[in-house]
Amino acid sequence: MNGMNSNLSAHSPASRLSARQILTVTATSVGFVVSQLDVSIVNVALSSIGRDLHASVASLQWTVDSYALAFSALMLSAGSLGDRFGARRLFVGGLALFALASLLCAFSRDAAQLVAARAIQGVGAAAMLPNSLALLNAACGNERGVRARAVGLWTAAGSISIASGPIAGGLLIAAFGWRSIFWVNVPLLYVAGIAATCAWVDDVKPPRRRDRPAHAGGVDLPGQAFAIVALTAFVGSVIEMRPLGIAHPLVIGGIVLTCASAAAFIAIERRTPAPMLPLSLFSERTFSAATAFGIGVNLTYYGMVFVLSLYLQRVLGHTPLQTGLAFLPLTGGFLLSNLASGPLTARFGSRPPMILGALLDAAGFAALMFVGPSTPTVALLLPFLLIPSGMGVAVPAMTTALLGTVGQERAGTASAVLNTARQAAGAIGVAAFGALAGNVEAAEGAAIAQIVDAVRWSAGISVALLIVAALIARRVQNVTPKPTPDKSSRGTPATE
Repeated sequence: MNGMNSNLSAHSPASRLSARQILTVTATSVGFVVSQLDVSIVNVALSSIGRDLHASVASLQWTVDSYALAFSALMLSAGSLGDRFGARRLFVGGLALFALASLLCAFSRDAAQLVAARAIQGVGAAAMLPNSLALLNAACGNERGVRARAVGLWTAAGSISIASGPIAGGLLIAAFGWRSIFWVNVPLLYVAGIAATCAWVDDVKPPRRRDRPAHAGGVDLPGQAFAIVALTAFVGSVIEMRPLGIAHPLVIGGIVLTCASAAAFIAIERRTPAPMLPLSLFSERTFSAATAFGIGVNLTYYGMVFVLSLYLQRVLGHTPLQTGLAFLPLTGGFLLSNLASGPLTARFGSRPPMILGALLDAAGFAALMFVGPSTPTVALLLPFLLIPSGMGVAVPAMTTALLGTVGQERAGTASAVLNTARQAAGAIGVAAFGALAGNVEAAEGAAIAQIVDAVRWSAGISVALLIVAALIARRVQNVTPKPTPDKSSRGTPATE
């Protein structure tokens, strides 16, 4: 009876978004769209950037990962600052900084300048993402069904940008060159982002000083510093491991520095009264399971997209526009599955969509294990539909599960922890899977063989990680939306 009542309530008018909530979803989605768009759109531009700036594959990896590292390393502090000073203030500041950094990217004259500008973009994205989710969470109140639908729409917007980024990038590069992919951010951020947020989005009122919880005490500078060092050292070691060799002093030193910095970070977070990473959050089983699940999904997807971009352009000989068209099936997969995830989560809880999504994702990667140097592009259609379909179903459910474990006053910090883990995993995936491609500046035949092997190995690793993610999802507490008392349904929420 409880389950039936929950199912009825998932479709009741009380679970629908109000006009104000729809406007909030629209405004906050801009930050998510741009932050995700600049991940996927840059992948299509890598070959063009490499030729124009004479950049090596390692430099191209840093072009992707400098953004992801700054994004992931600073998101925790940005979430805490949003909880303290107001999520809308941090969100708008992040939009403005991202726009400025986009101009710097467009004016870059060498790889080093581009890498630095991409890192500044990551700082802006770190301020935007957790606070956009905090604003969205506050607008939905305590209605689980409403939150599930809002998060599904919010995630759909970002997922569509990930999927459509390659085709948009291909069109822009073909018409105006690779710098144009950064120019387009400016009007989108200032007009659709900042103006819409100021007009439509209510801020989350920061607690008074005496009412602030310990986690909102400010920026944990020692912890922040060690987090940046640990992440950068680890990703740098992985990127340089293939060209320098695993026994190279710089690689060994990077690994040692990673371990020492990570240990120092954990020690600091345990002792400080205002940690950037509240370790107590991980005592909640659903929170830790959702975070681990997100790590597996992001590592596999972003790492594989980097390798597939090399495969499509350097093995199959596609232009940036042709590469974007090859990725086009991702758009429909993300859109339909994201829109389906909200109702599925509202009706069945978070656990089933997470498991289903991980298995669909794994099936898509399994199909990529059989690609070769002359595989026709049409053969990629099935995996390019399965992968986004799985992610689109799983990610909104994962986010809803995590937000359900914390109160509104910690929503910024909690979402920052999740997205920090996911972005760091994406950076590690690019570094690790990119390293499998080897020295693609080698002779043509050797380079092709290395990239094909990298696709196959990356796909196999991804399948294994996603199966583990599906098992981890079983630990998520499966809470279906709380029924709203009305004439059609009475009862209590069904939980397992």
